[in-house]
Amino acid sequence: MLRRLFLFILLLVGVFISRPMWEGYLNDYVDLSFMDSISSSVDSVKENPAVIVAIDTAQDTLHSLFVQIDQAIEQTPVLQTQESEEIERPDLSPPTDQTFSVYNIQVGDSKEHVEQQLGEPVRQSQNEYGVDWYTYHENYQNFMMVSYDEGNLVNGLYTNQELISSSVGIELNSSKEAVREQLGEPLTGIRKGMIVYQIQSNEEYDVYQLDGSYATIFYDIHEENSVTALQIISEELEKNKNHLYAEESRALKEGFEYQLFDFTNASRVNHGLPILNWDDHVRETAREHSLDMAENLYFDHTNLEGQSPFDRMEEDGVRFTVAGENLAYGQSSSIFAHEGLMNSLGHRENILKSDFRFLGIGVAFNAESQPYYTENFYNQ
Repeated sequence: MLRRLFLFILLLVGVFISRPMWEGYLNDYVDLSFMDSISSSVDSVKENPAVIVAIDTAQDTLHSLFVQIDQAIEQTPVLQTQESEEIERPDLSPPTDQTFSVYNIQVGDSKEHVEQQLGEPVRQSQNEYGVDWYTYHENYQNFMMVSYDEGNLVNGLYTNQELISSSVGIELNSSKEAVREQLGEPLTGIRKGMIVYQIQSNEEYDVYQLDGSYATIFYDIHEENSVTALQIISEELEKNKNHLYAEESRALKEGFEYQLFDFTNASRVNHGLPILNWDDHVRETAREHSLDMAENLYFDHTNLEGQSPFDRMEEDGVRFTVAGENLAYGQSSSIFAHEGLMNSLGHRENILKSDFRFLGIGVAFNAESQPYYTENFYNQ
C-alpha cells in the first residue's frame, strides 16, 4: 500500500513538472541596474509568479497525501541530519619579524611549512602576476590564498576572513582610522622603473610598502570602513608585473572566474549564508556576455540585441525562479573586482542574497587586455 502511494505521488509530481506553465518563467522582472564609481552595475532579482503559484498549488494538492505518509511511517526510524559545526578559528600569534601574517604564515615561509599548517590546497588557479594562487579552506571557512616563487617560498597572501594578525594590532574589522594611525598615510603610487602607477582607491583600500612587500588593506564601506580583506605581494613579484593588465590567456580567464566564485562563497560564509554551487551551464551564458561587451566595447546588462540577462539565460536553457547578474569592468584582478562589488550596495545584495543557490562566472578581455566580469546567480 505504501509503495503504491509513493508511485502515485511521483506520477502527480511528474504531471506538474510537465505542465506548460513551467515553460513561461520569463514574464516580468524588476531592473535596478546602475553604474557606480568602479564601473560596475547590477540587475536585481527576477521572480517568476507563475512558477511560485504552480508550486503552491502542488503543495496544497499533495498535503493530504503527505499526511497519510506521515501516519503510515510514524513508527519507522528516521535518519537525523545536523548542520555542520563551525570550524574552529586557529590561534593567531602576532608576527615577530614582519608587520602582517595570515594564519600565522608570512611572506618567505616555505610551501612545506604552509602545507604542514593547512594541508593540501583545494584549488590552484592562475593570477594576474603570472603565478598561481593556491586556495586553502574548510568548506569556505578559514579561507585564504597563497602564491609561491620558483623556490617554493611564499610571495603572496590573501584572506577575507579572521586569519589576519599583525605586530601593530591590526586585524579583520579594525577601523581605517586605526590602520592609518599605526601605519601612517598610504602610498599614492608604485614606481616601476621610469613609470609611476597611480593608486586610485576611492578610499576603499590602502596600499603600504612594508617588510619588502606591498600590503593592500581593503575596507568595507558598509561596515563603517572596517578592514575586510588583506593582500600581500612581495616587492619582487610586483616588480615583475610590467603592465597594469596581465596578458589574456585561457588560464588567467579561468583563474579569475574560479577565484571570484571562491571569494563569493567565503563572503557568504562570513555572513552566515549557505555556499553557492558552481554551474558550468550558466558560466557559458556569463562568458558570452563578457565577450560580447569586450568585442563590441560596451558595458551594460542589456546587450546590443536588446536582450536582458534573463532573456540570455532563457535562450541558453537555464531554468530559474529567481536570478540576478553582477557586472564589473576594468579591475586588474579578481580580488579588486570582488572587493569593489562588495562595496557597491546592489552588487553586495546579489552576492549575499540567501535565495540564490547557483553561480556561474564568465570573464573576457578586450584588445587592451582589460577584463570584463559577469556573474550570473540563480535558483531553480
